[in-house]
Amino acid sequence: MPHKNIRNNDHRDAKESSTESPRASSRWFKNAGAFGVTTVLSAGILIACGQMSNADNSTNNTSSSASPKKSEAKSSRDMLPSDMLKQLQSLPQLTKGLGDTGAAVIDPNKPTLVKFWASWCPLCLGSLEETETWRKDPKFSDVNVVTVTSPGHLNEKEDSDFTTWYAGVQADYPKLPVLSDPSGELIDKLGVQVYPSWAILDKQGNLVRLVKGNMTAEQAYALAENASNDFAELKNSKAKPANVQALDNNSKIETINQKDGVYYNDKGKAINTRSIYLAGGCFWGVEAYMERVDGVVDVISGYANGSDNQPNPSYEDVIRGSGHAETVKVTYDADKTDLDTILKYYFRVVDPTSMNKQGNDRGVQYRSGIYYTDKADKPVIDAAIKRVQGKYKEKVVVEDKALDNFYLAESYHQDYLAKNPNGYCHVDLSLADDKPEETKATTKLAPVTTVAETLNPKRYAGFDKGALKNTLTKAQYDITQDAGTERAFSHEYDNLFAPGIYVDVVSGEPLFLSTDKYQSGCGWPSFTKPIDMQVITQHEDKAFNMVRTEIRSRVADSHLGHVFPDGPKDRGGLRYCINGGSLQFIPVSVMPQSGYAPLVKLVKPAKP
Repeated sequence: MPHKNIRNNDHRDAKESSTESPRASSRWFKNAGAFGVTTVLSAGILIACGQMSNADNSTNNTSSSASPKKSEAKSSRDMLPSDMLKQLQSLPQLTKGLGDTGAAVIDPNKPTLVKFWASWCPLCLGSLEETETWRKDPKFSDVNVVTVTSPGHLNEKEDSDFTTWYAGVQADYPKLPVLSDPSGELIDKLGVQVYPSWAILDKQGNLVRLVKGNMTAEQAYALAENASNDFAELKNSKAKPANVQALDNNSKIETINQKDGVYYNDKGKAINTRSIYLAGGCFWGVEAYMERVDGVVDVISGYANGSDNQPNPSYEDVIRGSGHAETVKVTYDADKTDLDTILKYYFRVVDPTSMNKQGNDRGVQYRSGIYYTDKADKPVIDAAIKRVQGKYKEKVVVEDKALDNFYLAESYHQDYLAKNPNGYCHVDLSLADDKPEETKATTKLAPVTTVAETLNPKRYAGFDKGALKNTLTKAQYDITQDAGTERAFSHEYDNLFAPGIYVDVVSGEPLFLSTDKYQSGCGWPSFTKPIDMQVITQHEDKAFNMVRTEIRSRVADSHLGHVFPDGPKDRGGLRYCINGGSLQFIPVSVMPQSGYAPLVKLVKPAKP
């Protein structure tokens, strides 16, 4: 695919030489109705979006801000499924008479259908009998049919309570395997946030499809008929899902038949869903990331806002210049989260100042954009972009437009990373684990008129140390309280040079000026000096067989990073190498109302 708008040659070669079988879309099952596998999907293979970078993300480097405690942050690969069949076989079996573990009900020589369900889900409970019937039906003789519950997760009962509850229910379903995964590892890795959901595995345990929502009898029987050849047609198809491309000719907005895609919340009521369309580079990573965001119901990959003269484009059409952006439709529970929160997650994983480029992906199809279908969303989007612009000196170039058109991408693109754990991903999926931090600009501080008053430690001593696990994200807590270290080049502050101050994320105490920030190339935010030497403390650190100087904040005693003698000679010669997660940036425009007015005069243009 030697097209001018393709990413770098390394990724192109990886795509063209890959032998991994692309998989088809989970969403086909929601809309295929009585269509069989053969009539809906056509054979073919097309590998796209490259492979994961082999770059070393190690933080244990003598010139880094590596801390006394090794970082235990998960890489993107750690978030993806692997050895699913072995995991299923090792899970405890709750239904009496069917064996002690999943190994007793999973024949390794057959593909497997896995139903994820919960006791609070009406549709789940109402379809357990049907699922048991499938397991006993001769038509399903070539496929394993099992179910999985995750006690203690997604509002399910705790492990012991669930086991007690199911003991009184299992007599109604004596032949239905119920495997218990109290770790929640499987649903976490697959991004399952709604019930029922289905995973379809081939004989090797590889994920073929991920179905979010109920599966109809027609769809199940079509799968059973295809099971004898190990779902070969599903694995090899590059066709687009059927019955999902219909467009309203007047509004040109996608209308998808979701009569089978019924989702329920933890109270057993139909979820109040809303949608937003997000573009941010290769949709593989954006889809996998957004599926893990709390409150998101489902995510679908597609092509948005391209030329009206090229409707329903193929992937080849898009990379040749149809003008469409690789985009994901994010459907979320409006009673559980809101658009502003969704956008906070989104801006964590895109460079908003990069034009037609994200990660290793270059081209118009990889532009960043937020596309809406409800005019009421426009002010929320505008406010989010304005908030982000305050953090950057460069212009934010994220498109902010009404959705003009959206077409589903080919089947093999859907849930790609869940099916290809080693696939290319420019997004750190673990960032979806942490709830967005609140903006410190809203913190109420007593009025002050001088720099000395602003730096008075008593102003910042009122934080609740016992509540930090609730007020900080996991990454912030790990860094500031357990001396953890974020991955190099992973934090947005590394390339941030907008005017303002950086305060302790725990207490709000001012620590650094943007004036003293520079691009060191080490992968962590770097400063030539703190705002005042009294706001930090220094400690000898002998971890990792090295002797370094650790930097902590004065009031909250937060671990910040380290200081090294390899900074710019003309600016003092020191490099304060700081974890971005220990800081909160306050733009100069909001410093006065945030309680830092006297420090505004200290903010001068940065020298990156």
